[in-house]
Amino acid sequence: MYPGHSVLQVPVPPLEEYVRGRTAHYDPSYLGVGPAYVHAHVTALGPFVDELTEDVERRVAAVAAETEPFDFVLERIGRFADGMLHLLPEPDEAFRKLTARLVAEFPEFPPYAGRFDAIPHLTLDQVSDEVTVESTLALLDGMLPASCRAERLDLAWYQPNSSRIVRSWRLG
Repeated sequence: MYPGHSVLQVPVPPLEEYVRGRTAHYDPSYLGVGPAYVHAHVTALGPFVDELTEDVERRVAAVAAETEPFDFVLERIGRFADGMLHLLPEPDEAFRKLTARLVAEFPEFPPYAGRFDAIPHLTLDQVSDEVTVESTLALLDGMLPASCRAERLDLAWYQPNSSRIVRSWRLG
């Protein structure tokens, strides 16, 4: 996590119970406030701006308006080289296009600060002595496959004891 940063993200309400529970387990200071806050998300671009200006708001709104709402399914679990477990949205083309549009509009903000490839995913957990793919799937029992619809783009601010949604834009 990059303390005190923002992220443009697509909320995924069907996985909220699980992701909120894992956030509370690891660091409850990152639990978001407000009814619009959805912890479960697929990152579109982050880290992002430190301050939402009128210009940035207008440019994000234009990208959101040109992105039609889309459906996807979360069922297949993946594992990054660092042990981070995640769900892969299928199909992922709409997420890739959204990120590409945002990067074209905001080239000064490469995905993950240029440290990682922009692979659409929903973060689940970190492999450890207690956390395995099998234990994670067991905790997700009954939640997968999750049929989802991307309908909005949120600008979320992440900071201990101050995580919140700054602004949301409807897609389409």
